[in-house]
Amino acid sequence: MEEILKQLSYCVEMGKINKASPYPPSLKDQEGADELARKALDAGISPGVLLEEALIPAMTIVGNKFSRQEIFVPQMLMSAKAMSSAMAHLKPFFLSGETKRKGTFIIGTVTGDLHDIGKNLVAMMVEGGGWEVVDVGVDAGAVKFFNAISRHPDAIVGLSALLTTTMDNMKKIVEEIKSKDPARTILVGGAPVTMEFCQKIGADFYSPDPQGAVNYLNKLVS
Repeated sequence: MEEILKQLSYCVEMGKINKASPYPPSLKDQEGADELARKALDAGISPGVLLEEALIPAMTIVGNKFSRQEIFVPQMLMSAKAMSSAMAHLKPFFLSGETKRKGTFIIGTVTGDLHDIGKNLVAMMVEGGGWEVVDVGVDAGAVKFFNAISRHPDAIVGLSALLTTTMDNMKKIVEEIKSKDPARTILVGGAPVTMEFCQKIGADFYSPDPQGAVNYLNKLVS
């Protein structure tokens, strides 16, 4: 049992999606996260144990490596894809309520901005950290966020912007959400965003990298 969890964790860390995946070359023709997650469940390992002892630790390592600039976006995306291939086997257990998530995180790129790589990375890391993620997509205005909040009233909200020209839209969305729902926790991020800007617009937290967002969310529920 321990060996399967160790192998699964390593596959996620290294970005080994499945047996057919050629990346990384050192694991060529070996089973990946997809097969190992299925095998672990078939062996009687619970989805919760799989998440807590294999997937979350692996994505934490990946996030910390990215923060230290030991790996870059392509490697992180491969790890996130490997994590997603394992999570696909766990989702039925979450939907049935058999396994609980830590909470819900709504994320989107703000109005006028079509960039999604940063948003997707944060979404994948947060999901890998044990949260349910509701992705409202790109070019998302306040209405999209309010619609998602109405379906997930306890959710925390994340806003992404990659362009300096859309930072004003981020400000407007934060103001709209806070005016109707002052207690709603809002995280912001993206290349031009800073902690100073976060505080200026009344958001609750800013992180320059995905792992910082995961750490902050986990503190909220610890």
